[in-house]
Amino acid sequence: MKISGSIVLFKHTIGQLMKLLASLYSSNMKLFLIDNSKIEILGDSTLNCSRKIELIYIHNPSNPGFGAAHNIAIKKAIDAGSKYHFIINPDIIIEEDVFTPMINYMEQNPDVGMLMPKVLNEDGTIQHLPKLLPHPAWIFRRKLKKIDLNHQKFINKYELRDFSKDQILNVPILSGCFTLLRLDAIKEVGMYDENFFMYFEDFDLSRRMHQKYKTVYFPEVCVYHGYEGGANKSFKLFKIFLKSMFTYFNKWGWFNDKERKEMNKSTLEQFKS
Repeated sequence: MKISGSIVLFKHTIGQLMKLLASLYSSNMKLFLIDNSKIEILGDSTLNCSRKIELIYIHNPSNPGFGAAHNIAIKKAIDAGSKYHFIINPDIIIEEDVFTPMINYMEQNPDVGMLMPKVLNEDGTIQHLPKLLPHPAWIFRRKLKKIDLNHQKFINKYELRDFSKDQILNVPILSGCFTLLRLDAIKEVGMYDENFFMYFEDFDLSRRMHQKYKTVYFPEVCVYHGYEGGANKSFKLFKIFLKSMFTYFNKWGWFNDKERKEMNKSTLEQFKS
């Protein structure tokens, strides 16, 4: 069985990349490094990695965006006959073999098109990444928590915080920081929509996948994610965030989105006793 993965780089350091590659010791895959930086991150450096991993470095200075860069790797993975493909952020740290259990779960559940592990902060606290499909007002409420008196009740529902994060769940939104894709399903629903430069491309792909396959949160294994929340700290990134948000809701509907209501209702029904 052929397995592949991709990491999109942009102005990351060799140290960051080496730290991630060192944690992939137990995997067996063809790994694409798509470098969107103007100047090659590698330079004259040589990457040391497990003999089980075939590294393929692609310098892509045109920087078409996060999803478009991953699409380069996904296309090559499909052409190479890969069955499963991992999307991996460069700020992910892996302390155990998460690859084998995730692939085994996909093999045992052919109706699953996308799988995400439990994701933890570096201090071991949980990142609440599986979500309901967002209403446009929810996106703004999430940003305005300091003046929203009912913020906690709202965020608990949107991010499914009231429910056990140790339960395997079929949810409509999975984070793109670490995701396993079934490539036969990708052939059916399509790759990342390249109209999203960054942000919301994972929401869009999750939703398209959820229309035809299960998109599963799989807490049997976990990874660590150095989340920085760039859109909250940089005005430039916040503008990109807003543009992607408009792209998402223009595509799927702003307020009159019947499918969103149905998918969210179906998700919440999993928790009824």
